This record gives sequence, structure tokens and C-alpha cells, in this order.
Amino acid sequence: MSVIEVLDVKRTYGKGRDAFTAVDGVTFQVQAGELVSILGVNGAGKTSLVEVIEGLAPASSGTVRVLGSDPIRQRAHVRQHTGIMLQEAGFAGDLTVEETLRMWAGTLTNARPVDEALELTDLTYRANVRVKALSGGERRRLDLAMATLGNPQVLFLDEPTTGLDPASRQRTWELVRMMLRGGTSVLLTTHYLEEAEELADRVLMMSSGKVVASGTVAEVVAAQPSIISFTDDGKLHPNEVELLPSVIGDVREIRGKIEIHSDDLQVTLTALLKMCEDRDISLSDLNARSASLEQAFLALDNQPAVA
Repeated sequence: MSVIEVLDVKRTYGKGRDAFTAVDGVTFQVQAGELVSILGVNGAGKTSLVEVIEGLAPASSGTVRVLGSDPIRQRAHVRQHTGIMLQEAGFAGDLTVEETLRMWAGTLTNARPVDEALELTDLTYRANVRVKALSGGERRRLDLAMATLGNPQVLFLDEPTTGLDPASRQRTWELVRMMLRGGTSVLLTTHYLEEAEELADRVLMMSSGKVVASGTVAEVVAAQPSIISFTDDGKLHPNEVELLPSVIGDVREIRGKIEIHSDDLQVTLTALLKMCEDRDISLSDLNARSASLEQAFLALDNQPAVA
């Protein structure tokens, strides 16, 4: 079942010659228990799109449904089933962490116990500390505790692990996985591509207001080549390396290294190692890696958006 439906949504700022289209005809769905991550550089249109889905701003055209309802016209219904973690939230600095959560819990219809929310976000030991005394990472964890306090059916996460140390980031990921296992649907925006690789069922890559690629991480990455590199010590010439099977394009020589792009890492690497074995060659600094989401992100961001 689709819990988020976005159909041909556009969002334009200004009018006439000064008009700027930040979101340009985006269509996608999020299913129950699915995490979809929206990726893109600053200015790609991510925040403008998510604000429309959250009901914080109207679309210029197109339709949005969250749990079957219009997030603006039926905001009261949608709001009680959603949790929102913004990039920066405003808290009353003189309240303690626990007081802040208890105050928010009083506005919710299905709040989890505050003690549980504190434990899940590793804030138990800071429960009696005033919010103004929290570090940036601790405030971020309080943001997450607030967003997940109501056991939402739909959870919006905007850069949820910014400012967190690696241990806190892992704990946040585990909380998100727990929510997913419980049937919550998550829409995630993040600049940490590793985060999308770890959590996302599907990713949408945006550029200039359009979706330029979408699918599972594996599907998006599949269009990019694997890379084999080693130190250029003159034992193998780039011209002969180009003849290896599954090599794509010219073999590059970059800062003292030979770099091979391949559409089948195993086939090319096996042939390379066989060539070295036959000629009794030992390669220095040999590195072989499959394509990454970062590689796909950088490649697609430089391509023109498609309708």
C-alpha cells in the first residue's frame, strides 16, 4: 500500500520573469514499511519537495497524498500519524530534556513512554539537563526523540545524523531500522551517502528540481563501472591493459597510478592477475572496488535532468 503518493508535483517561487521552479514534475510513491532516500546537492530541490509532502508548503501544481489525505487540507488527520525531524528545531532552552519530551507527549495520541524515548536516543543520562546546555549532537538526538515519540506511521527525517559521532550515528540507524520493522514508512534526506546505502530500500537522485535517477541502491549503482587501480611502475603499459576483457574506455594514468574501468570486476580482475602471474609481475598498491553510491551520485549530478 502506498502511504505517500506524489504525482507531477511542481513548486515555483516568484512570478513572471523572476519565477524559479525548485521542484519540476516529480512523481514517486513510498510503500508501507519502506525507506526512500532523496539525494542531491544543495539547491537540487530536496527540501522544497519534502516541505510540500509534509504539508508545510503548497505545491504550485500536482497532487500529494499522505496516508490517503491531502497534507495541507487535511493536516489535522495527517499530523497525528506523522513524525517530522527538521534540520533544526526550536526548543525552549530552560526546559530539561525530559520536560521537553513530556510536554510534546501531551500533544500526541499514541506517545511511547518518555523513558523509552530517552533510552532509544541515548539521552537517559541527560534527562535532567536543560536543553540550552546540550551539545549539538545531543540536540540532534532530542530532535529524533521528538520525531519518533508518537510512534508515527510516516516519519520524515531531514539530515538526521548531522553532527553525530559514529557511535550515535549507528544507534540512530538502529532506531530507524526498528521503526521500519514496526511498519513505519520513512522519507529520508541526507548528505551522508553511506547512510542511504545502509538504510534505503530505494533512492531518488534529484538535480535541478527533477528526479534524474531512481531505484534500489544496486540498480542506481549498476550503471557505473567498477574500478581497479595499481601503481604505475612501468611493468604493464596502459595500452595492453586496455585489451583485458570487460574494460570500459581508455585506461587512465592518474598521479602515478593506472586506473581501469570495468563493467565486470571479477572478469577483468581475474584476467589482470592471470597476466601478472604469467609474466611474474607483482603489482603495488593494487585496489579493486565495485561502484559506489557516491560514484553514481557524482556522475548523475553532472548530467542534465530528464523529464
